[in-house]
Amino acid sequence: MDSTDSRLLPSSCNGKHRVRISVDRGGTFTDCIGVFPVEPTAADPSEERIVVVKLLSEDPAHYPDAPREGIRRILELATGRLHPRDAPLDTSNIESIRMGTTVATNALLERKGEPCALVVTQGFHDLLKIGNQARPRIFDLAIAKPEVLYQRVVQVDERVTLVGYAMDPRPAPRESHDGDNIVVGRSGEHVRVLKTPDWAAVRQQLQQVFESGIRSVAICLMHAYTFAEHEEKIGQIANEIGFTHVTLSSRLSPMVKIVPRAHSATADAYLTPGIRRYVDGFAKEFDAGFSDIRVDFMQSDGGLAPVEHFSGLRAILSGPAAGVVGYSVTSF
Repeated sequence: MDSTDSRLLPSSCNGKHRVRISVDRGGTFTDCIGVFPVEPTAADPSEERIVVVKLLSEDPAHYPDAPREGIRRILELATGRLHPRDAPLDTSNIESIRMGTTVATNALLERKGEPCALVVTQGFHDLLKIGNQARPRIFDLAIAKPEVLYQRVVQVDERVTLVGYAMDPRPAPRESHDGDNIVVGRSGEHVRVLKTPDWAAVRQQLQQVFESGIRSVAICLMHAYTFAEHEEKIGQIANEIGFTHVTLSSRLSPMVKIVPRAHSATADAYLTPGIRRYVDGFAKEFDAGFSDIRVDFMQSDGGLAPVEHFSGLRAILSGPAAGVVGYSVTSF
């Protein structure tokens, strides 16, 4: 990368989606990199130019959103044309945008997520307060436990149980008979429905939560990793009432063990509304062609997710994961 390089995007490439942009939005600084084709010269035979823009992540006196401002400056450097701050950004030259962000990380650390409620099987009101009894410092007399993320708990009077459970992970074949209330779950295990919820009562409970001002809800029921019907019905009721975000543990993280599944669902309900507001606000800064370009966000696992699938749970370590991936690519 040559700081004296002032070559522009060739006229033959204008409007052809040839500028690739990567953004790392941190808590203090936002770093933006743009890569685009240029005409080689005798002084510089390279056919690509790399430009770097570094900004304060928060500078409301000069711009409302740092990634958008960085992209605007990259487009000006690439095209040599002015892109006004107060106008939607022209996407005709953008090929892709890839972003890592600490928005969810900071919201979690600072406890600035969305007020949410946890819907759980009757009798498990304190599930996440009790946890799994893991004590890494077993002799410490002053344990500081983090506060739970939800504000309210709704207990649903329902229960299912596994039939013929054994330590053998291979489910033994069995016959079900009418009246047994036995079904085959998604994992292949046989599940007996001991109690189906009173759906009218569930609706009343959720309506009370909604009227308290909460608009996000996490639903995590016993054995929902294999038998999801009750969660799905509760989610449908929540959507009908008007909750703006509903997380089902059976969709988000269909895994054995209710404690980590409930933690995941609650974190998603707590963080996703803020992430969606940020993403929606970011998209509004571009013209109508934004939906035609590839926009990916870095997830906690180091992979990229399309902007429409980016969620709070998978965004918690987005920024740090992007740093690790970048370090591994450039250092080895």
